[in-house]
Amino acid sequence: MLNISERNPFAAAPPGASRIYRPGVRLLPPGHERYQVPAGGSIVISLEAGDEITITNLEGGQVCELMAADTGGRVSTGIIGSNAPSPAHGIRQILATSSDSAAQLRASLARRSIEVEKAEAVHLFTPDTVAGESAVFTAQEPALLVAAAPGAAMDVASQNTVTPLRLDVVRKDPETEPGHDLPEPLADPLQDIRVAAATASAFVVKAGEYIQVIDVDGRQCSDFQCFDVRKLDKGLQKPLDATTTRTLTALGYPAPGLLSKGFDEDMTPLIEVIRDTCGRHDAFALACTSRFYDDLGYPGHVNCTDNFNNVLAPFGVDPRKGWMALNYFYNTAIDDHNALYLDEPWSRPGDYVLMRALTDIVCVSSSCSDDIDAANAWNPTDIHVRTYSDKETISRAVAFRMTPDAEPQMTKDTAFRPAFERHTRNFTEYRGYWLPTHFNNEGAIAEYWACRERAAIMDLSPLRKFEVTGPDAETLMQYTLTRDVRKISVGQVSYSAMCYEHGGMLDDGTLFRMGQDNFRWICGEEFGGVWLRQQAEKLGLKAWVRSSTDQLHNIAVQGPKSREILEQVIWTAPAQTALAELQWFRFTIGRIHDFEGAPVVVSRTGYTGELGYEVWCHPKDAVTVFDAIHAAGEPHGISPLGLDALDMVRIEAGLMFAGQEFCDQTDPFEAGIGFSVALKSTDEDFIGREALERRKAHPQRKLVGLEIDAQDPVGHGDHIHIGRAQVGEVTSAMRSPVLKKSIALARLDVAHCDVGTEIEIGKLDGHQKRLPARIVSFPHFDPQKTRVRS
Repeated sequence: MLNISERNPFAAAPPGASRIYRPGVRLLPPGHERYQVPAGGSIVISLEAGDEITITNLEGGQVCELMAADTGGRVSTGIIGSNAPSPAHGIRQILATSSDSAAQLRASLARRSIEVEKAEAVHLFTPDTVAGESAVFTAQEPALLVAAAPGAAMDVASQNTVTPLRLDVVRKDPETEPGHDLPEPLADPLQDIRVAAATASAFVVKAGEYIQVIDVDGRQCSDFQCFDVRKLDKGLQKPLDATTTRTLTALGYPAPGLLSKGFDEDMTPLIEVIRDTCGRHDAFALACTSRFYDDLGYPGHVNCTDNFNNVLAPFGVDPRKGWMALNYFYNTAIDDHNALYLDEPWSRPGDYVLMRALTDIVCVSSSCSDDIDAANAWNPTDIHVRTYSDKETISRAVAFRMTPDAEPQMTKDTAFRPAFERHTRNFTEYRGYWLPTHFNNEGAIAEYWACRERAAIMDLSPLRKFEVTGPDAETLMQYTLTRDVRKISVGQVSYSAMCYEHGGMLDDGTLFRMGQDNFRWICGEEFGGVWLRQQAEKLGLKAWVRSSTDQLHNIAVQGPKSREILEQVIWTAPAQTALAELQWFRFTIGRIHDFEGAPVVVSRTGYTGELGYEVWCHPKDAVTVFDAIHAAGEPHGISPLGLDALDMVRIEAGLMFAGQEFCDQTDPFEAGIGFSVALKSTDEDFIGREALERRKAHPQRKLVGLEIDAQDPVGHGDHIHIGRAQVGEVTSAMRSPVLKKSIALARLDVAHCDVGTEIEIGKLDGHQKRLPARIVSFPHFDPQKTRVRS
């Protein structure tokens, strides 16, 4: 997060100056560069003599190797001023993998003829290194530096995870030119085109080639347009049509995934969006025009439409008074009053959109010239365009950032994707991973009934996992969770909330007690790990909090037949609890089929309201685990289950979902999980306790169930009325197949929360159309939880 004490740009600001923090725009001084070394991977950077390198152990306990080679390919630790060489075992281990990081490293070493078979490296840090510890080196001569965060595959029953490192470089002779460096190319570029501020460039791209539009300095908009070359050759000028594109995709603008294409007015697909690291664009307004500036008192102002006309003329394209376009990085929307508004772009330096041409196209990209409002943060800067060969393979992805100033992490496949991909192509981005929404030949309703009547298998790998270890681990978790952690036994799982000081929820999750001083926190929010480390540092606790999300993937096997299926698959040692003996909210350690099988942890937990289990394994074993369970489940009618059906079963079961049933303005009592707050069972303090005692004594809102006397769709955020007054809002809703009625979860004012109270759900403007409903107890399905306890 932005550290205000380190970056205070207002120390000498005159009275009345705007005080604006921009954590999304990196505020590092000139010559200061920052990189993330991926867990289990490496990065390669170039150094000059005198450059200072600082490597920081972000989460603690992660070893590091630094290998430096001079311009002739000679490897020596002395190049970075170290006289403590050791064999570069970790770097060689990374090179032996098939990861993207390894491929990039192999290519960099091959270009420079660097041999690593007998190379030596500087070894840093140990498993006992605390979070935040760093080491500093200085380059003695021009060099190539390899920084690696090596580690073996994590044992699911242990906590030997691999975590990222941070590398900071302070250049001895920083460039004096203002601005930011371009990100590394995604491959060898075919074209490198700089679009200077307030200009445009046109270029030709062949079918299958990629087009990368990069915001160099951040907060800069770029209009993009293209034409089918074959139609232009016939005299048909049919550019990409924003209205057609919005209609066919049912999106405001195309995005990576199934709904990714841009079309012309003939519904011919011209491009598809492959990657997007910004996530906020526009396809409603025209590119800026001369009339726009004329009407605001700026006649003759440079504009994107005229710039388009000028650069498209050589391709035989007639000028227009206004060009529709995909307006990349524009932060434009229509508000509740039907007004089109704009604000500063969300894009950071180096953010980009990557497209692929679906036919030969003439393209044009602008760097928007608007400097009279916030469209380009009042300061137009450059756009850069790269194109890549159709022979390259670049994954579909959007960017995920843990904090506003974090480096973007691209959407990843879970290790179970190859198995689920056999059954569907319908995947959506969820918290940095691709997850299936529904399955071919099945669909959400069929998947739902499989879970309720037989068994279903689903991918929940995006859940965030943190290994919390050390002599003060229990103290840390007791202070940061609302549950009484000291009462949790080894082998037990406990559901808990995690709250801020004001009582609002940061997250919910399950805590596994792996040992006396060993815990595993499973949650939805990546920031939870940062927050836990902050609390450990503030209290001076000897506890490590290390991410294991990418080392521990998991599927859930849920439904009445789940125990029978897993009994055929899970082998446990005599000292472990057998699968048939495993009770609710307990876990066991086992293997697939026998003593030699893939290691797994199996917990009797789930998110469906059914008897069920979650199976946790290392990614390398994921397909093996899936295949074994699926094969055992086929005679029982097991079905894969996607996010659509998962939402149905969890709403019936009255289970919470972040961003709907709770947020940082909602306390656990308002979220319907007051049972997870240990106000009576312990007198120990925990974060938010005082606020929660006050909120419990003076409640304002309560989560309730609704039965709706209509089959019209009801959704999150729909207002709830008694008479004209709004008294609450719907958090989640569905049409329940098993109950044969529409139901909802809703948060209401406590004055109107009695079971049986008649209310109305407002549709349209909230008053013209109302759906009658009544308050009922929840969960709607199996309120006594007899099925999940069976």
